Amino acid sequence: MTISGVVRDLLDRQILFIGGKGGVGKTTIAASLAISAADLGYTCLLVSTDPAHSLGDIFGIEIGDSETTVSENLTALEIDPERTATAHIVTVKDNMKRLVHPRLYSEVDRQLELAAHAPGTMEAALLERVAELVCESGSKYDLLIFDTAPSGHTVRLLSLPEIMSSWTDGLLKHRAQSGRFAAMLKTFGNAGQASDELSHLDSVADHAPDSPEDRIQDLLSARRRKFIITRERLLDAKTTSFLLVLNPDHLSILETEKVITSLLSFDIKIAALVINRALTSSISGSGEFINSRRTQDSEYLDRIKSVFGSFPRVVVPLQPRDVYGFDSLRDIGKKLL
Repeated sequence: MTISGVVRDLLDRQILFIGGKGGVGKTTIAASLAISAADLGYTCLLVSTDPAHSLGDIFGIEIGDSETTVSENLTALEIDPERTATAHIVTVKDNMKRLVHPRLYSEVDRQLELAAHAPGTMEAALLERVAELVCESGSKYDLLIFDTAPSGHTVRLLSLPEIMSSWTDGLLKHRAQSGRFAAMLKTFGNAGQASDELSHLDSVADHAPDSPEDRIQDLLSARRRKFIITRERLLDAKTTSFLLVLNPDHLSILETEKVITSLLSFDIKIAALVINRALTSSISGSGEFINSRRTQDSEYLDRIKSVFGSFPRVVVPLQPRDVYGFDSLRDIGKKLL
């Protein structure tokens, strides 16, 4: 299969992640592939997880934190991490207030308001939103394309499902142990005496259906299932593909090496690399500056071939003008496919 054939084959997946160092042109590549997929008849949802959103700018339309129709078959969404975190905290508050005595409502509010400003809260909420989209993939759209934040964020995003699934497993195990301990105490006549507002959270053995304890178990189990499904889909090469974008420059090559190492450590396969904005020999022009840049890019392209020779690669030449709007994005899409 030709390199362009490899990229074309990616459109038959359900989920496609476009990643790489900040500033290499991930949004351009993601938008170009999304338009190409839509033109070919695929229903496509293009999602930006980068806090510095630029999908709306590149299409020249307003796109926000809700699904927005861009063109026929193409819908876009820019996830707002702060808004997502706020909605996530509200959901947790509602769940907690169904499990505790009303006298504790103000304390629940206070603790979760503090949690809303804790490090990692927005990233965890972002993961929750991405996990929901991944779990729904294939049901509403043929193709889900993620224009991801810079590489470091993407790697953490991919590691969190495993971490949070393990954390939930630990909570469920702890609750099971607490239930067995409570049952032992009950045998000796020491259980069932607590009367404070939290007592119904402490005993989990033999709880009735739809009791607070049963609802806690359901919430934790549902969360665990969601992250397990997310991880399974991310690791399934027939469902999900990862396309890395880089420029022919020193720092971009180093960053790409790091992110490939990180992704492979999670058993995540790299489908292909896109070398964007390359000053190739096909670009006309001469002079000391242009010749020097062309020589340097040629050297970096050789280095990329040497370092990443096992991965399919496609080169997108440096364009004479800024890439934005449907026509120029379609042109890039044709080069990719």
